[in-house]
Amino acid sequence: MTWLDSLTEKALARELPTWDEALKVLASPDDELMDVVAAAFKVRLRYFGRRVKLNYLVNIKSGLCPEDCFYCSQRLGSAADVLKYTWLKPDEVLQTARDGVQAGAKRVCLVASGRGPTDKDVARVSDMIAAFKADHPDVEVCACLGLLSDGQAERLLQAGTTAYNHNLNTAETNYGDICTTHSYQDRAQTVTKAKQAGLSPCSGLIAGMGETDTELVDVAFALRELDPDSVPVNFLIPFEGTPLGGQWALTPQRCLRILAMVRFVCPDAEVRLAGGREIHLRSLQPLALHIVNSIFLGDYLTSEGQPGGRDLEMIADAGFTVEGADERSLPAHRRDLVRVRRRGPGTTLPANA
Repeated sequence: MTWLDSLTEKALARELPTWDEALKVLASPDDELMDVVAAAFKVRLRYFGRRVKLNYLVNIKSGLCPEDCFYCSQRLGSAADVLKYTWLKPDEVLQTARDGVQAGAKRVCLVASGRGPTDKDVARVSDMIAAFKADHPDVEVCACLGLLSDGQAERLLQAGTTAYNHNLNTAETNYGDICTTHSYQDRAQTVTKAKQAGLSPCSGLIAGMGETDTELVDVAFALRELDPDSVPVNFLIPFEGTPLGGQWALTPQRCLRILAMVRFVCPDAEVRLAGGREIHLRSLQPLALHIVNSIFLGDYLTSEGQPGGRDLEMIADAGFTVEGADERSLPAHRRDLVRVRRRGPGTTLPANA
Protein backbone atom coordinates (compact mmCIF):
# COMPACT_ATOMS: atom_id res chain seq x y z
CA MET A 1 0.00 0.00 0.00
CA THR A 2 1.38 3.41 -0.96
CA TRP A 3 1.30 6.46 1.29
CA LEU A 4 -1.49 7.90 -0.87
CA ASP A 5 -3.53 4.70 -0.51
CA SER A 6 -3.19 4.93 3.25
CA LEU A 7 -4.12 8.61 3.25
CA THR A 8 -7.16 7.96 1.08
CA GLU A 9 -8.41 5.13 3.30
CA LYS A 10 -8.17 7.38 6.34
CA ALA A 11 -10.11 10.15 4.61
CA LEU A 12 -12.81 7.73 3.48
CA ALA A 13 -13.18 6.68 7.11
CA ARG A 14 -13.09 10.36 8.17
CA GLU A 15 -9.89 9.77 10.12
CA LEU A 16 -7.51 12.66 10.55
CA PRO A 17 -4.22 12.16 8.69
CA THR A 18 -0.98 12.50 10.57
CA TRP A 19 0.87 15.77 10.45
CA ASP A 20 3.60 14.20 8.32
CA GLU A 21 1.07 12.80 5.84
CA ALA A 22 -0.50 16.21 5.33
CA LEU A 23 2.93 17.78 4.87
CA LYS A 24 3.85 15.07 2.39
CA VAL A 25 0.93 16.09 0.15
CA LEU A 26 2.28 19.63 -0.03
CA ALA A 27 5.84 18.41 -0.64
CA SER A 28 4.94 15.81 -3.26
CA PRO A 29 6.85 16.10 -6.56
CA ASP A 30 5.26 17.08 -9.86
CA ASP A 31 5.62 13.48 -11.05
CA GLU A 32 3.11 12.46 -8.37
CA LEU A 33 0.69 15.37 -8.82
CA MET A 34 -1.89 13.45 -10.84
CA ASP A 35 -1.74 10.62 -8.31
CA VAL A 36 -2.47 13.13 -5.54
CA VAL A 37 -5.41 14.58 -7.48
CA ALA A 38 -6.77 11.09 -8.22
CA ALA A 39 -6.55 10.12 -4.55
CA ALA A 40 -8.35 13.29 -3.48
CA PHE A 41 -10.99 12.64 -6.14
CA LYS A 42 -11.84 9.28 -4.55
CA VAL A 43 -12.63 11.13 -1.32
CA ARG A 44 -14.60 13.86 -3.09
CA LEU A 45 -16.54 11.22 -5.02
CA ARG A 46 -17.46 9.30 -1.86
CA TYR A 47 -19.02 12.27 -0.12
CA PHE A 48 -20.26 14.48 -2.96
CA GLY A 49 -20.41 12.44 -6.14
CA ARG A 50 -19.87 14.55 -9.26
CA ARG A 51 -21.93 17.49 -8.02
CA VAL A 52 -20.63 21.06 -7.94
CA LYS A 53 -22.41 23.58 -5.73
CA LEU A 54 -22.60 27.14 -7.04
CA ASN A 55 -22.29 30.09 -4.66
CA TYR A 56 -22.79 33.76 -5.48
CA LEU A 57 -21.30 36.76 -3.66
CA VAL A 58 -23.19 40.00 -3.11
CA ASN A 59 -20.91 42.76 -1.81
CA ILE A 60 -23.40 44.80 0.22
CA LYS A 61 -20.82 47.19 1.74
CA SER A 62 -17.44 47.71 0.10
CA GLY A 63 -14.21 49.28 1.31
CA LEU A 64 -14.01 51.78 4.16
CA CYS A 65 -12.83 49.09 6.61
CA PRO A 66 -11.02 50.06 9.84
CA GLU A 67 -9.10 46.75 10.01
CA ASP A 68 -5.57 46.40 8.60
CA CYS A 69 -5.59 42.86 7.15
CA PHE A 70 -2.51 42.96 4.92
CA TYR A 71 -4.03 40.90 2.11
CA CYS A 72 -7.24 42.90 1.77
CA SER A 73 -7.98 45.56 -0.84
CA GLN A 74 -10.56 47.07 1.54
CA ARG A 75 -8.17 47.46 4.48
CA LEU A 76 -7.44 50.64 6.40
CA GLY A 77 -5.04 52.69 4.28
CA SER A 78 -5.49 50.59 1.15
CA ALA A 79 -4.46 52.31 -2.08
CA ALA A 80 -6.02 49.56 -4.20
CA ASP A 81 -8.30 50.84 -6.93
CA VAL A 82 -11.52 49.17 -5.82
CA LEU A 83 -15.10 50.31 -5.41
CA LYS A 84 -16.01 51.91 -2.10
CA TYR A 85 -19.60 52.35 -0.99
CA THR A 86 -21.67 52.11 2.13
CA TRP A 87 -24.68 49.84 2.54
CA LEU A 88 -26.52 49.04 -0.67
CA LYS A 89 -30.25 49.66 -0.72
CA PRO A 90 -32.31 46.56 0.02
CA ASP A 91 -33.82 46.42 -3.47
CA GLU A 92 -30.34 46.49 -5.01
CA VAL A 93 -29.21 43.63 -2.78
CA LEU A 94 -32.30 41.57 -3.53
CA GLN A 95 -32.09 42.08 -7.28
CA THR A 96 -28.41 41.14 -7.39
CA ALA A 97 -29.07 38.07 -5.25
CA ARG A 98 -31.90 37.03 -7.56
CA ASP A 99 -29.55 37.33 -10.53
CA GLY A 100 -27.20 34.87 -8.85
CA VAL A 101 -30.03 32.41 -8.29
CA GLN A 102 -31.12 32.74 -11.91
CA ALA A 103 -27.56 31.86 -12.92
CA GLY A 104 -27.75 28.64 -10.90
CA ALA A 105 -26.48 29.55 -7.42
CA LYS A 106 -27.74 27.42 -4.54
CA ARG A 107 -26.18 29.70 -1.93
CA VAL A 108 -26.10 33.50 -1.87
CA CYS A 109 -23.40 35.10 0.30
CA LEU A 110 -24.06 38.61 1.63
CA VAL A 111 -20.75 40.22 2.56
CA ALA A 112 -20.08 43.55 4.27
CA SER A 113 -16.71 45.09 5.00
CA GLY A 114 -15.87 46.24 8.52
CA ARG A 115 -14.69 44.92 11.86
CA GLY A 116 -18.12 43.65 12.76
CA PRO A 117 -21.78 44.65 12.61
CA THR A 118 -23.67 46.86 15.02
CA ASP A 119 -27.05 45.63 16.19
CA LYS A 120 -28.58 48.09 13.71
CA ASP A 121 -26.51 46.52 10.93
CA VAL A 122 -27.70 43.05 11.92
CA ALA A 123 -31.31 44.26 11.80
CA ARG A 124 -30.72 45.79 8.36
CA VAL A 125 -29.20 42.58 6.96
CA SER A 126 -31.81 40.41 8.67
CA ASP A 127 -34.57 42.33 6.91
CA MET A 128 -32.84 41.76 3.55
CA ILE A 129 -32.44 38.05 4.25
CA ALA A 130 -36.04 37.61 5.38
CA ALA A 131 -37.27 39.32 2.20
CA PHE A 132 -35.04 37.18 0.01
CA LYS A 133 -36.01 33.92 1.73
CA ALA A 134 -39.68 34.75 1.32
CA ASP A 135 -39.19 34.50 -2.45
CA HIS A 136 -36.46 31.84 -2.46
CA PRO A 137 -37.04 29.52 0.50
CA ASP A 138 -34.86 26.75 -0.92
CA VAL A 139 -31.78 28.94 -1.55
CA GLU A 140 -29.20 29.06 1.23
CA VAL A 141 -28.08 32.45 2.54
CA CYS A 142 -24.65 32.92 4.11
CA ALA A 143 -23.83 36.14 5.94
CA CYS A 144 -20.28 37.45 6.27
CA LEU A 145 -20.29 40.59 8.38
CA GLY A 146 -17.12 40.32 10.47
CA LEU A 147 -16.72 39.67 14.18
CA LEU A 148 -20.01 38.89 15.92
CA SER A 149 -21.17 40.19 19.29
CA ASP A 150 -23.31 38.15 21.65
CA GLY A 151 -26.82 37.54 20.37
CA GLN A 152 -26.21 38.65 16.80
CA ALA A 153 -25.88 35.15 15.33
CA GLU A 154 -29.19 34.19 16.91
CA ARG A 155 -30.94 37.18 15.30
CA LEU A 156 -29.50 36.30 11.90
CA LEU A 157 -30.73 32.72 12.31
CA GLN A 158 -34.24 33.93 13.16
CA ALA A 159 -34.31 35.95 9.93
CA GLY A 160 -33.66 32.81 7.88
CA THR A 161 -29.88 32.91 7.54
CA THR A 162 -28.41 29.50 6.73
CA ALA A 163 -24.71 29.97 7.39
CA TYR A 164 -22.11 32.40 8.68
CA ASN A 165 -18.68 32.83 7.12
CA HIS A 166 -15.60 33.97 8.98
CA ASN A 167 -12.28 32.60 7.78
CA LEU A 168 -9.33 31.75 9.98
CA ASN A 169 -7.17 32.68 6.97
CA THR A 170 -3.83 31.44 8.32
CA ALA A 171 -2.19 29.63 11.20
CA GLU A 172 -2.38 31.15 14.67
CA THR A 173 1.43 31.44 14.74
CA ASN A 174 1.34 33.45 11.50
CA TYR A 175 -1.62 35.66 12.26
CA GLY A 176 0.33 38.60 13.62
CA ASP A 177 2.15 38.83 10.30
CA ILE A 178 -1.07 39.48 8.34
CA CYS A 179 -3.19 41.56 10.74
CA THR A 180 -2.69 43.67 13.89
CA THR A 181 -6.17 45.08 14.57
CA HIS A 182 -7.76 41.82 15.67
CA SER A 183 -6.53 38.38 16.63
CA TYR A 184 -6.76 34.82 15.42
CA GLN A 185 -8.77 34.02 18.53
CA ASP A 186 -11.27 36.75 17.66
CA ARG A 187 -11.93 34.94 14.39
CA ALA A 188 -12.15 31.48 15.94
CA GLN A 189 -14.58 32.76 18.58
CA THR A 190 -16.88 34.20 15.92
CA VAL A 191 -17.01 30.84 14.11
CA THR A 192 -17.86 29.19 17.42
CA LYS A 193 -20.59 31.74 18.19
CA ALA A 194 -22.20 31.14 14.81
CA LYS A 195 -22.09 27.38 15.27
CA GLN A 196 -23.49 27.50 18.80
CA ALA A 197 -26.37 29.68 17.57
CA GLY A 198 -27.35 27.04 15.03
CA LEU A 199 -25.89 28.65 11.91
CA SER A 200 -23.92 26.43 9.56
CA PRO A 201 -20.27 27.38 10.17
CA CYS A 202 -18.23 28.39 7.12
CA SER A 203 -14.51 29.04 7.63
CA GLY A 204 -11.46 28.66 5.46
CA LEU A 205 -8.04 29.98 4.57
CA ILE A 206 -6.00 32.13 2.22
CA ALA A 207 -2.89 30.59 0.66
CA GLY A 208 -0.02 32.49 -0.88
CA MET A 209 0.67 35.03 1.88
CA GLY A 210 4.19 33.82 2.58
CA GLU A 211 3.15 31.01 4.90
CA THR A 212 5.17 27.81 5.22
CA ASP A 213 3.91 24.29 4.52
CA THR A 214 3.75 23.73 8.26
CA GLU A 215 1.54 26.79 8.70
CA LEU A 216 -0.79 25.60 5.94
CA VAL A 217 -1.18 22.25 7.67
CA ASP A 218 -1.62 24.05 10.98
CA VAL A 219 -4.60 26.09 9.75
CA ALA A 220 -6.12 23.04 8.04
CA PHE A 221 -5.94 21.07 11.29
CA ALA A 222 -7.38 24.05 13.21
CA LEU A 223 -10.29 24.16 10.77
CA ARG A 224 -10.87 20.43 11.23
CA GLU A 225 -11.06 21.04 14.98
CA LEU A 226 -13.68 23.80 14.48
CA ASP A 227 -15.51 21.36 12.17
CA PRO A 228 -17.07 23.85 9.73
CA ASP A 229 -19.60 22.57 7.22
CA SER A 230 -17.88 24.46 4.41
CA VAL A 231 -14.23 25.40 3.93
CA PRO A 232 -13.45 28.09 1.34
CA VAL A 233 -9.89 27.94 0.03
CA ASN A 234 -8.74 31.31 -1.28
CA PHE A 235 -5.55 32.05 -3.16
CA LEU A 236 -4.08 35.49 -2.52
CA ILE A 237 -5.04 38.15 -5.04
CA PRO A 238 -2.03 40.45 -4.58
CA PHE A 239 -3.68 43.84 -5.01
CA GLU A 240 -1.34 46.72 -5.72
CA GLY A 241 -1.68 49.22 -2.90
CA THR A 242 -1.74 46.56 -0.15
CA PRO A 243 1.20 45.23 1.89
CA LEU A 244 1.05 41.91 0.02
CA GLY A 245 0.75 43.50 -3.40
CA GLY A 246 3.08 41.93 -5.93
CA GLN A 247 3.49 38.69 -3.96
CA TRP A 248 3.15 35.92 -6.53
CA ALA A 249 4.29 32.78 -4.71
CA LEU A 250 1.78 30.26 -6.04
CA THR A 251 1.86 27.93 -9.03
CA PRO A 252 -1.09 25.94 -10.40
CA GLN A 253 0.54 22.74 -9.14
CA ARG A 254 0.94 24.11 -5.61
CA CYS A 255 -2.68 25.25 -5.57
CA LEU A 256 -3.81 21.71 -6.43
CA ARG A 257 -1.65 20.26 -3.65
CA ILE A 258 -3.12 22.73 -1.14
CA LEU A 259 -6.66 21.83 -2.18
CA ALA A 260 -5.87 18.12 -1.92
CA MET A 261 -4.34 18.53 1.54
CA VAL A 262 -7.47 20.34 2.73
CA ARG A 263 -9.67 17.61 1.24
CA PHE A 264 -7.75 14.89 3.09
CA VAL A 265 -7.94 16.83 6.38
CA CYS A 266 -11.63 17.80 5.95
CA PRO A 267 -12.90 14.92 3.78
CA ASP A 268 -16.65 15.43 4.13
CA ALA A 269 -16.69 19.23 4.31
CA GLU A 270 -17.87 21.36 1.41
CA VAL A 271 -14.46 22.43 0.13
CA ARG A 272 -15.02 25.58 -1.91
CA LEU A 273 -12.68 26.89 -4.57
CA ALA A 274 -12.76 30.61 -3.85
CA GLY A 275 -10.94 33.86 -4.65
CA GLY A 276 -7.89 33.83 -6.90
CA ARG A 277 -8.61 30.53 -8.64
CA GLU A 278 -8.55 32.04 -12.13
CA ILE A 279 -5.20 33.81 -11.81
CA HIS A 280 -3.36 31.04 -9.96
CA LEU A 281 -4.84 27.77 -11.26
CA ARG A 282 -5.38 29.16 -14.76
CA SER A 283 -5.81 26.29 -17.24
CA LEU A 284 -5.74 23.71 -14.41
CA GLN A 285 -9.04 24.91 -12.93
CA PRO A 286 -10.94 21.86 -14.26
CA LEU A 287 -8.53 19.58 -12.40
CA ALA A 288 -9.43 21.35 -9.17
CA LEU A 289 -13.04 20.24 -9.63
CA HIS A 290 -11.82 16.70 -8.96
CA ILE A 291 -10.92 17.86 -5.44
CA VAL A 292 -13.41 20.58 -4.50
CA ASN A 293 -17.18 20.31 -4.69
CA SER A 294 -18.11 23.97 -4.57
CA ILE A 295 -17.13 27.19 -6.37
CA PHE A 296 -18.11 30.84 -6.47
CA LEU A 297 -19.93 31.75 -9.65
CA GLY A 298 -18.62 34.83 -11.42
CA ASP A 299 -17.09 37.73 -9.51
CA TYR A 300 -15.67 38.20 -6.03
CA LEU A 301 -15.82 41.12 -3.61
CA THR A 302 -13.51 43.60 -5.32
CA SER A 303 -12.20 41.69 -8.33
CA GLU A 304 -13.74 40.14 -11.39
CA GLY A 305 -13.80 36.39 -11.72
CA GLN A 306 -14.28 34.16 -14.71
CA PRO A 307 -17.59 34.90 -16.46
CA GLY A 308 -20.38 32.75 -15.05
CA GLY A 309 -21.12 31.18 -18.41
CA ARG A 310 -17.56 29.92 -18.66
CA ASP A 311 -17.84 28.47 -15.15
CA LEU A 312 -20.87 26.47 -16.21
CA GLU A 313 -19.16 25.29 -19.39
CA MET A 314 -16.05 24.30 -17.42
CA ILE A 315 -18.14 22.21 -15.02
CA ALA A 316 -19.97 20.45 -17.83
CA ASP A 317 -16.84 19.92 -19.94
CA ALA A 318 -15.07 18.31 -16.96
CA GLY A 319 -17.89 15.81 -16.57
CA PHE A 320 -19.47 17.30 -13.44
CA THR A 321 -23.03 18.46 -12.78
CA VAL A 322 -24.35 21.58 -11.12
CA GLU A 323 -26.01 20.76 -7.82
CA GLY A 324 -29.74 21.03 -8.14
CA ALA A 325 -29.71 21.18 -11.95
CA ASP A 326 -29.88 18.69 -14.78
CA GLU A 327 -26.42 18.38 -16.34
CA ARG A 328 -27.99 19.14 -19.73
CA SER A 329 -29.90 22.22 -18.55
CA LEU A 330 -27.20 24.85 -19.02
CA PRO A 331 -28.87 27.18 -21.53
CA ALA A 332 -26.75 29.31 -23.84
CA HIS A 333 -28.43 32.47 -22.58
CA ARG A 334 -26.54 32.07 -19.29
CA ARG A 335 -23.29 32.98 -20.96
CA ASP A 336 -21.58 36.28 -20.11
CA LEU A 337 -23.18 36.31 -16.68
CA VAL A 338 -22.15 37.89 -13.43
CA ARG A 339 -19.86 40.77 -14.40
CA VAL A 340 -21.06 43.29 -11.84
CA ARG A 341 -18.34 44.21 -9.36
CA ARG A 342 -16.44 46.85 -11.30
CA ARG A 343 -19.61 48.29 -12.76
CA GLY A 344 -20.68 49.45 -9.35
CA PRO A 345 -23.47 48.80 -6.87
CA GLY A 346 -26.92 48.09 -8.17
CA THR A 347 -25.74 46.84 -11.57
CA THR A 348 -27.75 43.88 -12.75
CA LEU A 349 -27.09 41.16 -15.26
CA PRO A 350 -28.03 41.67 -18.90
CA ALA A 351 -31.73 41.40 -19.61
CA ASN A 352 -31.17 38.17 -21.53
CA ALA A 353 -29.08 36.51 -18.80
